[in-house]
Amino acid sequence: MDTGRCAACRQTFEFDPRTVETVLIDPQTTLPPGMTVLGSLRPATPEAVARSTDEPICPKCLSRARQFEATTESPPKWGTWP
Repeated sequence: MDTGRCAACRQTFEFDPRTVETVLIDPQTTLPPGMTVLGSLRPATPEAVARSTDEPICPKCLSRARQFEATTESPPKWGTWP
């Protein structure tokens, strides 16, 4: 087991590093590569992808994202995170 912060809600939680869901986050912007601060998308630069790391997502946020996807019939976008 390991302890870390959720990339979405920033709450600390315990997780198994081998099975936890992750998202690629650029530490310079704290957003996924290719995403702007306004929530729009642009092509990710190779540098942004190279410096990005996989950050864990907590079960609560995964549940909320799945619920959002089931309700709207589309995956959540960063700017519409529930």
